[in-house]
Amino acid sequence: DTVVIAIGQTPNPLIQQTTPGLAVSKRGTIIVDENMQTSIEGVYAGGDVVTGAATVISAMGAGKKAAESIHKYLMKE
Repeated sequence: DTVVIAIGQTPNPLIQQTTPGLAVSKRGTIIVDENMQTSIEGVYAGGDVVTGAATVISAMGAGKKAAESIHKYLMKE
């Protein structure tokens, strides 16, 4: 298991280079579905790495949604 904590305004370009199968946009942001799941099953993302620079409130909302989705995934709901 890995948790990546990042502080910054732009996504780290190394994420794409070191994570095979991870879909990213032209801007380098991670592409997620409506549940915040990336193109890799069981891997979730939220915040600026998905939206680009945005508000803290937006990142908090994405984090909450991702946490709920992770819980459902782990509980096999």
